[in-house]
Amino acid sequence: MKKKWWHTKTAYQIYPKSFYDTNGDGIGDIQGIISKLDYLQELGIEILWLSPIYLSPCADQGYDVADYCRIDPQFGTMEDMDRLLAEAKKRNIAVLMDLVVNHCSDEHIWFKKALEDPDGEYGKYFYIEEIKDGKLPCNWRSYFGGSVWEPIPGTNKAYLHLFHKKQPDLNWENPKLRQEIYTMVNWWLDKGLAGFRIDAIVNIKKPLPFTDYPADREDGLCDMGQVLAHAHGIGEFLGEMRDKTFAPHNALTIGEVFNVPDEEVCDFIGENGYFSSMFDFRETVFGHSSLGWYACRRPTPDDYKRCCFESQEKSFGVGFLSNIIENHDEPRGVSHYLPGYAQNETGKKLLAAMYFMLRGLPFIYQGQELGMENHVFSSIDEIDDISTKEEYRRYLEAGLTEDEALQAVSHYSRDNARTPFQWSDEENAGFCTKTPWLPVNKNYKSINAKEQIERKDSVFRFYQKLIALRKDSRYADTIVYGQTIPVLVEEKDVMAYLRRGKGQTLLVIGNFREDEVVLNLENILQNDQLRIKEVLLDNYPENARTAWLEKENNKDWICRLGALQGMVLALE
Repeated sequence: MKKKWWHTKTAYQIYPKSFYDTNGDGIGDIQGIISKLDYLQELGIEILWLSPIYLSPCADQGYDVADYCRIDPQFGTMEDMDRLLAEAKKRNIAVLMDLVVNHCSDEHIWFKKALEDPDGEYGKYFYIEEIKDGKLPCNWRSYFGGSVWEPIPGTNKAYLHLFHKKQPDLNWENPKLRQEIYTMVNWWLDKGLAGFRIDAIVNIKKPLPFTDYPADREDGLCDMGQVLAHAHGIGEFLGEMRDKTFAPHNALTIGEVFNVPDEEVCDFIGENGYFSSMFDFRETVFGHSSLGWYACRRPTPDDYKRCCFESQEKSFGVGFLSNIIENHDEPRGVSHYLPGYAQNETGKKLLAAMYFMLRGLPFIYQGQELGMENHVFSSIDEIDDISTKEEYRRYLEAGLTEDEALQAVSHYSRDNARTPFQWSDEENAGFCTKTPWLPVNKNYKSINAKEQIERKDSVFRFYQKLIALRKDSRYADTIVYGQTIPVLVEEKDVMAYLRRGKGQTLLVIGNFREDEVVLNLENILQNDQLRIKEVLLDNYPENARTAWLEKENNKDWICRLGALQGMVLALE
């Protein structure tokens, strides 16, 4: 594998609306991000991904772009953006933006012109079809519920939207539309952007002509996952975009890519892949159901480790995955992956070590480094997220009470990750001086950045140590490029793997159990004639570290891991 400038770095995702407010309107802004760059630098961050800050009516919180070359006034100005790029560069922080080009906003000039003349030039920038005999072109279900087709008033036509009706899908089959997108992408890269996270990109290729698929719910519609499985030829679009935009700029690109067959991973992130990397969503989508959130199954620690190991196996020798435990679309990782008894600082550090030490580019979502948790919603009125509201509406129609419906949607609501960042124990968690756009999590008094920065054994400081270890010249080559080899896979609620590089091996091991576990490491060490050299990282206090016991025959190593203990060990 050719070594790239971004391989050794750690990335951080900011949801600008909830990061830090400097002008007192209850909404985070670009100036707020600039003011916290030193905080990110102290943590060790060198790549920054911003969720959308383009001009938008915010039907889907900025993922409905009305103008790709303007900053939404709620976040600031283009001058603010230029200053952010300059200040980040001073701190050796590369900035990525969200590239949202499967769809735009219905308030984009392209769509306004398309509505004026559906059969004209701009009508071909979108998917506009006739409604024949009162029947919509196909029975696909939007990701946010209901049909993907929205009738155009005063006509017998409808337009396609895989997401919200205010997010009409762009027609990538049209080469003129594609060129418009490439011009915009190059404009941003020329401005100094380091690259993009590419949103919902697998949706740009539809199976045409439009046709019905077997319904999977009582609404007579079918899930988009079933639809996209029949779409072929996306590589033509993605390869063209790479060659005309990303490659000439040596840009870092991270694809939001779901359900790629193992044999096609190389096409996406190989040496000449469409993207530099793509997010590993195998753990994220585990247990999901097309029937809705109520039918989802939360992963156990064993489910989690199996998903991680499967992803590591499919990507090794192919390319780099980007590893996450949460983002702006998911529940908080510590609330989702950890059993109830493990949702404390020790458990949060354990989960951090287990995902962070995997091969790939680690991403931290804002607040994750503090162990921020899911919000406890008291009413649907506290929720802004459109997907949560749609699920809630469905459950009420199904006969659930309001309390039952709220409980059913609360765990998976995207607003869990969108509550304001908890900077301090001051009013509104130090995020703003006035009422924030979304309620602050009530636990901000005990979970906040100010307290954790001042405490050497905090979750923040543990993430800081993980980032520093990844850059430690003695171990960086193994941590960044070494192979991941699962061990002790049959041990229930124990996750353990080797990171093997050239002439060096590390052991990452964690106990997700509520009590101590005793493990025999004889086979792991004896097969390679290895011995334990030193503990590089431990989520227990130094005076409470595990005792390592060597048997008299000088071969068997017995390890006692305390409840929720996780360690990184150097072997020799």
